[in-house]
Amino acid sequence: MKTADFIVIGGGIAGISAAAMLSKQASVIVLERETQLGYHSTGRSAAMYIRNYGNATLRALNANAEPFFLQPNGVSDSSLLSPRGELLIAREDELDRFESYTKGASGLEHLTPDEAVALVPILRKDKIAAALIEREAQDIDVDRLFQGYIRQLRRQGGQIETRQQVVAMTHSGSEWHVQTTDQEFTAPVVINAAGAWADDIARLAGIVPNGVTPMRRSAALLPAPDGHDISQWPLFASVSEDWYAKPEAGTLMVSPADEDPVEPHDAWADDMVLAEGIDRFEQAVTISVTKLTHSWAGLRSFAPDRTPVAGFDPHTNGFFWLAGQGGYGVQTAPALSALTAAICLGQTPELTNETILALSPNRFHSTQKG
Repeated sequence: MKTADFIVIGGGIAGISAAAMLSKQASVIVLERETQLGYHSTGRSAAMYIRNYGNATLRALNANAEPFFLQPNGVSDSSLLSPRGELLIAREDELDRFESYTKGASGLEHLTPDEAVALVPILRKDKIAAALIEREAQDIDVDRLFQGYIRQLRRQGGQIETRQQVVAMTHSGSEWHVQTTDQEFTAPVVINAAGAWADDIARLAGIVPNGVTPMRRSAALLPAPDGHDISQWPLFASVSEDWYAKPEAGTLMVSPADEDPVEPHDAWADDMVLAEGIDRFEQAVTISVTKLTHSWAGLRSFAPDRTPVAGFDPHTNGFFWLAGQGGYGVQTAPALSALTAAICLGQTPELTNETILALSPNRFHSTQKG
């Protein structure tokens, strides 16, 4: 039996970053069911830092995370961001969505169709009714961020246990007993950072799930269009997010931006979904897609209101939710890990009370038992 102050279930960016923050002042054990860390969503992410991505709560998390990305003390010796930009285009039938996106946003610049095509020459100008760019949107070096958190966690004495699928959980007195396939672990606090499996972990613990639903997101790599240097192109997408494309190491990554509810599993791309997304992409550009060099899929898990869940379960002592990050997990990790550590260690969080309440699992349940 191994004991610690905190057991973190899930070795993706959410669990590892939270464990790294907690290990500054407490003993932490991370349990990961796979043979490697970050195998599912984290390892399949082409994340960007986009300040205006998500609802008001997510935008607050994005803003809180930005200083860390620029100066990731303890994780890396230089900024984790590099210039990219995000270009959004709208057809005539998407203008309402276009206006909705701009509400409450900052740092956006409206462009003419000609200006949009100047940035991404393969766009069809006749299909652009409106366009905008967030020039400060930047690529995140996901691997350097993730590996930096892992090093920080280990340097501070944190333990990482892979191949440890949780099979049973009980709460006795002030301790959680977590049983995996071949070991037992105990701690006063369990942090549920299990991503697509977050509701399954809650059920094992005898806790009412929060409705965290895994949704598949597919992507494919295409050769760079002939005659074009794509290295300086921004990420470009429909404002309705029914496709997006991004330069990726000399290739063009295109996604149908699918969100199909699925059971937790090792995800793969659905050929029909991918083909439909490629078709939507082709309608917006002047090129035809004749070859895919690689395709894959990952799981993005959403709570019913599409806002992450971060906080102690209102009905069960010592069970902390850190789940439902959707497609925002990497760019919100610095903010959510700091919030998790602050709450668990009895410190004052940097986020506003409004944001903390919006993230709390209390929003799904009555605070009164029974």
